[in-house]
Amino acid sequence: MNWYQLDAETVEQKLHVTTGAGLKAKQVDKRRKEFGANKLLTEKEVSRWLIFLKQFQDFMVLVLLAATLIAGVLGEYVDAIAIMVIVLVNGFLGYFQEQKAEKSLAKLKEMSAPVASVMREGEWVKIPSGDVVVGDVVRINSGDRIPADLRLTKSNSMETEESALTGESLPVMKHASAIRKDGLDAQDQVNMGFMGTLVTRGSGVGIVVGTGMNTVMGQIASLMTGTTKTITPLERKLAELGKILIFAALILTALVVVVGVYQGHPIYNMFLAGVSLAVAAIPEGLPAIVTVALSLGVQRMIRKKAIVRKLSAVETLGCASVICSDKTGTLTENQMTVKELYVNGKHLYVTGNGYSVQGDYFLNDKKVDRDFPNLNSMLLYGMLCNNASLQLRKGKYNIDGDPTDGALLVAARKFGLSHVLHDQYKVVKEIPFDSTRKRMSMIIEDENKMRFLITKGAPEVLLPRSDFYLSEDGRKMMRTTDKQTVENAINGMAQNALRTIAIAMKPLPDDGDADAAVLENELTFVGLYGMMDPPRKEVKAAVNECREAGIKTVMITGDHEKTARAIAENLNILPAGGMVLNGYQLNQMSISDLREVIDDVSVFARVTPEHKLKIVKAYQENGHVAAMTGDGVNDAPAIKASDIGISMGRTGTDVTKEASSLILMDDNFTTIKDAIIEGRNIYENIRKFIRYLLASNVGEILVMLFAMLLALPLPLVPVQILWVNLVTDGLPAMALGLDQSEDDVMKRGPRNPREGIFSRGLGFKIVSRGILIGVITLASFMLTYQGTEESLVYGQTVAFTTLVMAQLIHVFDCRSEKSVFARNPFQNIYLVLAVLSSLILLLGVIYWEPLQPIFHTTFLGIRDWMLILVLSSLPTVLFGFTKK
Repeated sequence: MNWYQLDAETVEQKLHVTTGAGLKAKQVDKRRKEFGANKLLTEKEVSRWLIFLKQFQDFMVLVLLAATLIAGVLGEYVDAIAIMVIVLVNGFLGYFQEQKAEKSLAKLKEMSAPVASVMREGEWVKIPSGDVVVGDVVRINSGDRIPADLRLTKSNSMETEESALTGESLPVMKHASAIRKDGLDAQDQVNMGFMGTLVTRGSGVGIVVGTGMNTVMGQIASLMTGTTKTITPLERKLAELGKILIFAALILTALVVVVGVYQGHPIYNMFLAGVSLAVAAIPEGLPAIVTVALSLGVQRMIRKKAIVRKLSAVETLGCASVICSDKTGTLTENQMTVKELYVNGKHLYVTGNGYSVQGDYFLNDKKVDRDFPNLNSMLLYGMLCNNASLQLRKGKYNIDGDPTDGALLVAARKFGLSHVLHDQYKVVKEIPFDSTRKRMSMIIEDENKMRFLITKGAPEVLLPRSDFYLSEDGRKMMRTTDKQTVENAINGMAQNALRTIAIAMKPLPDDGDADAAVLENELTFVGLYGMMDPPRKEVKAAVNECREAGIKTVMITGDHEKTARAIAENLNILPAGGMVLNGYQLNQMSISDLREVIDDVSVFARVTPEHKLKIVKAYQENGHVAAMTGDGVNDAPAIKASDIGISMGRTGTDVTKEASSLILMDDNFTTIKDAIIEGRNIYENIRKFIRYLLASNVGEILVMLFAMLLALPLPLVPVQILWVNLVTDGLPAMALGLDQSEDDVMKRGPRNPREGIFSRGLGFKIVSRGILIGVITLASFMLTYQGTEESLVYGQTVAFTTLVMAQLIHVFDCRSEKSVFARNPFQNIYLVLAVLSSLILLLGVIYWEPLQPIFHTTFLGIRDWMLILVLSSLPTVLFGFTKK
């Protein structure tokens, strides 16, 4: 069916829907069953069996399986079965780790999916784009991605970018009228909106006529199904580290084997020991643990209202040195409230807070009545030149739309103007707001078919276009002195931290449908709205905490300079004598000029999205790691150019979200601070388990190497080495990845982005602890091995137990860069449980008789345990109380 050829009323009839009411719940369920979810076909998921089998692709695991086969052929069935069981358990652990990471990332994609604004049962609601069905009435604005194929029923100067369909990047102007031609291609169906295309200008309403694979985009879905897994710089760095460690481990393992054979040990025994040692020494679980740590950290961020779209942002967050934050909604409540009006040359004050319609108007201390000149007209104009709606939900008023528009609606309702009054007027045309024009206009037709233009916007934009003003005596010519009076009123409001919006009107002839440049001139100035969006209560403390962490907070706003200064001072963003730059000054400065002063600037006022890009580049050229927030489509370049792009989850456009690394679900500055804490903590946790794993591995290799050099028997048998690798290394290392942040995490400076993994003394900690673990393990073996065959199993059991206990004690030392007692050991309950489970399993292989011949262990007495505990505590006692 060619929907573009039908008029809007026919489309409504065929789809059994009206644009004023939308679909009912029963219709939605029926159509979802009939047409399916609004999603394009994607690549098939990898089979769980393939994921499981992938755990055995590692070269060293394959060598170990070959060694197991050889052990079986040679009749060493107990060793073969034990090693096979350990390999299988290790495979299952890797499988579950990978499944956990994939599920976390899938949930993340689901949460960061675009949303659509649809009319359901008479109310505008926001739903995931995948839940849109055929017949849904959809509202779209500049910056939105169209969720499905639409037949437009309303277009307000709407343009879309359709390069995904046609390859043509120039925007396409849209209208809502039927097109009677046959056989038009998609690019010529200008009354249609197509799934996946971007609204670059204006707004519109349309009825969904195609979803999922039944869209034009569905026809080329094969071009959009390929996905690549994101590899973070940290993961890449660790992969390179892994190759170096594999090379070093193989050389040391080969050295152990060669020396052992030279000392007279059987070749088969040394081969099996070498393979086991290589498997234990190579941290093959490191990438999986890093992935799990990142994905679990991402889940914690989601619970704190921050969605990470790019995993690289997690590590970059720890390097952030400056946060460039929007004011409205991020630093403030995003409940714009009109507090003052300037009309007839007088200042009126408005009571009431937020979106409650309870409030009154006062002139000085006297309540204003309905007869106050021009007040009714000014409030009516503000209500008509408006795209927001005021809705009562659960006894509380909410705004659906722009908060500034919402504030004008609430102001009108406080004066007694009903939304029913709005229905007496018809919107003929809308000239939408954009950041360059700083104004919006609507052509309105009243009941008498008389037309007039209403324009609202920045006072500095409207005042030069106003040739007249409205006084108590009617319309008068605007003189220079009159303009100066209005400017004084603007400055007075700004000093009281009020944001000012001017409103003007112009009578039009019947055919008043000229270009905006012509229409928005020779205006009649009506008055000023002074409104305030109160600062969020929690932001002040968050700003101070960021300052302690070495992170500078900068406020960026389109508000008047004096308004911005007042709010920044209230939030402690602007220090005494701090610098404020406005948009005009930014226009006069090159990036090099801006670089010279930017470190002294705390507030940017009257800023456009274009200025944001200049600000980001200046900070980056000064060596800062900059986080930039934004919500509009024009913010996307600055968001993308910044080191950490942050978009608004509530008010942000889809294109801004796609350009960002982080989405704030609550649009709250405090969430940025929480995300930085989490980002720093994730990086520190990765350092912790690298420290633990590598120190443990160094100890395991050295105990074997030292024993061979001293011509001693093997202090550890292969199955014991594999057991340590599986139980003692794996579980505690995973638990370290879940460690809570330290109390002083936000009292340290930002991490240098060029910092290596082994910086800040980590390399020394790994080597020193590893050597000591190896030495005390060998010492325990030498003290208990008496040179006889009977004492060998006893000595190996003591050495095995000492190695395990040394690692289990050392893991608590890894929780802090300071000392082992710097943190409460019971704070990380996962680590406590991991250590306890490892300890229980250790006791099982020592004292449960059926396992003793498998793991080559024997019973240990009290005196043995005293020796083991003293020796295994030495690494922590000697080094655990220092920062080195």
